[in-house]
Amino acid sequence: KMAEKQEEPSNTQNGEPDNAEEGEGKKKKKVKREDLPPFEIVTGERLPAIFFKFQFRNVEYSSGRNKTFLCYVIETQGRESTTSRGYLEDEHAAAHAEIAFFNTILPKCESSVRYNITWYVSSSPCVTCADRISETLRKNKNLRLTIMVGRLFMWEEPEMQAALKKMKAAGCKLRIMKPQDFEYVWQNFVEQEEGEEAKAFVPWEDIQENFQYYEEKLAEIL
Repeated sequence: KMAEKQEEPSNTQNGEPDNAEEGEGKKKKKVKREDLPPFEIVTGERLPAIFFKFQFRNVEYSSGRNKTFLCYVIETQGRESTTSRGYLEDEHAAAHAEIAFFNTILPKCESSVRYNITWYVSSSPCVTCADRISETLRKNKNLRLTIMVGRLFMWEEPEMQAALKKMKAAGCKLRIMKPQDFEYVWQNFVEQEEGEEAKAFVPWEDIQENFQYYEEKLAEIL
């Protein structure tokens, strides 16, 4: 019985890339997006506006928001300075977006390069991800990480508070996203309608109060 159960998901997964590859070579980019690894980690340059409006909303009770969206900017200073950006989302099936970032986007840090990384994340990391972040920062002294979060995740839990403090001790800057930060993500990471003027960011009504609420909580914890 168990064996049957396990086979089902892998079959559907094997089915996905085949369909994607029917398109000709010019659809190369599309194939890449659909040919997902088993972790269901989606990466790209810009996320759909509807995801942004729902997932990034800095509400107090985040029911239904069980994905993590992580937009990143990586600035490297070495022989050449480069900047790259993109986003990751997870389906909470296995790896969370924060860990996926270190596994897939930045699997190794070269010691001769300085990395300044900024994440704009829909909510703060869980305990496991927070520990991985602390560990990565302690191992790589040439890595600077600033995490801008829309909401605090399970911040009342003592172990979560301890994990956030540990991140701070490891050199991670944790900040709550202000209305301007949401606007920055909207302009830089959200798909805009093609051929139209980029739509202006429309703040939701309680954006400022919620920002202040979370900022106070974070200050108390740290």
